[in-house]
Amino acid sequence: MSSHAQSGPAGVVCVPMTAEDWPQVEAIYRAGIDTGHATFETAPPTWDAFDASRSADHRLVALQGGGPRDGAVLGWAAVSPVSAREVYAGVVEHSVYVAPRAQGKGVGRLLLEELVTSTEAAGIWTIQSSVFPENTVSLVMHQRAGFRTVGTRERIARMGHGPLAGRWRDTVLIERRAASS
Repeated sequence: MSSHAQSGPAGVVCVPMTAEDWPQVEAIYRAGIDTGHATFETAPPTWDAFDASRSADHRLVALQGGGPRDGAVLGWAAVSPVSAREVYAGVVEHSVYVAPRAQGKGVGRLLLEELVTSTEAAGIWTIQSSVFPENTVSLVMHQRAGFRTVGTRERIARMGHGPLAGRWRDTVLIERRAASS
């Protein structure tokens, strides 16, 4: 990840995520879970579980405000390795979540662009994710960032919470290959 904050829409900056960001990150994660169209997860993990499962080098928060820690967290992005096998060392799965109050303002795009920059600089050759087909905003944002649709995974899992609990869901598998791969 770059060592400096990146400027973004309307005074938004992307900086590395720290433990002190967790309460706001967790709230944004919970808001995404509550939509029923962001994840199969039923609750956000603890900070320790999140920290252990996401690459510390590729965790970002988008902040509104004058300085790197002066503003509210508007969104976050992070990656996890897809496998512990060495041959997949350059393949990660990512997540991007934006606070409801910041959606539609370019925050997700900024986070995704910075995440692509940091992962490519580190030699990661594939970023992938699974997106619910109903999450058309995310699918369009990813397409504009150079992601392609690999395919649809039909009835891949059941929702475990909310009004969609027990319902089988499809996901769209998307990926972005680094320019150098």
